[in-house]
Amino acid sequence: MNFIVGAFKPPCNITITFSDGKTRKQASIKKDNGKTAMVPLFQSQETISGEVIIDPIQGKKVEHNGIKVELLGRIELYFDRGNFYDFTSLVRELDVPGEIYERKTYPFEFSTVEMPYESYNGINVRLRYILKVTVSRNYVSNIVEYQEFCVHNYTPLPTINNSIKMEVGIEDCLHIEFEYNKSKYHLKDVIIGKIYFLLVRIKIKNMELEIRRRESTGSGPNTYVETETLAKFELMDGAPVRGESIPIRLFLSPYELTPTYRNINNKFSVKYFLNLVLVDEEDRRYFKQQEITVYRLQETS
Repeated sequence: MNFIVGAFKPPCNITITFSDGKTRKQASIKKDNGKTAMVPLFQSQETISGEVIIDPIQGKKVEHNGIKVELLGRIELYFDRGNFYDFTSLVRELDVPGEIYERKTYPFEFSTVEMPYESYNGINVRLRYILKVTVSRNYVSNIVEYQEFCVHNYTPLPTINNSIKMEVGIEDCLHIEFEYNKSKYHLKDVIIGKIYFLLVRIKIKNMELEIRRRESTGSGPNTYVETETLAKFELMDGAPVRGESIPIRLFLSPYELTPTYRNINNKFSVKYFLNLVLVDEEDRRYFKQQEITVYRLQETS
């Protein structure tokens, strides 16, 4: 029985390493088994280089029809399992057909790679970047090894960043005015604002501010929308009076936000909203939602 099991094992081990893997900044990604792993972090237009090591198992030779390494940018929709969409696909041939009897190292390089989208792992969609090594063989299945890496892209400070001012109310019962200091926030930013009560004729019990993420995938009748509340921040406990002003100061850094993604490769979007919620003494909820833009600012070391 052990002989049969051994017959299906690949005759070699494949290792993929990055040239600057030990010194490069790392980022965490979620693997298929739900566990997280640390992988090298890149940004668009960087060069990705390294080595592929083919190490035959003792006593075995590796007959092959060629060896190649591919760099893939891939979108996977969870409701469309088995199908994936490659928006980036580059290939380097490492070896011509032949036989390998001992450990062999192949250097590779992909120069100034266009990686327009960030790595993302959502509820219904995943965008990831992979190095894929294939040892092609006759009559038996190819030997394939994958190595994932992460991509973050950075945005400069916006030149125009208007504040958000809105009035909301229920006729003759409630009239409030709220203001947020800007409409675009980086991932480590602080939301500063205030809420001003112009008219209060219902008994408000409490008020909170929520950060919501809305992920839209697919298109047409196959559109899936998932909304999750990432943060709840209590602004007030107790009844406000007319003329009262409530300050807002909400730090974004404790929360696992991503930038706003708009129509990524016509497959998905991720948007963020500030949701102001008021609850009266009869537990009726009144809310007003406002979209904000989130971006990744280059961190200064």
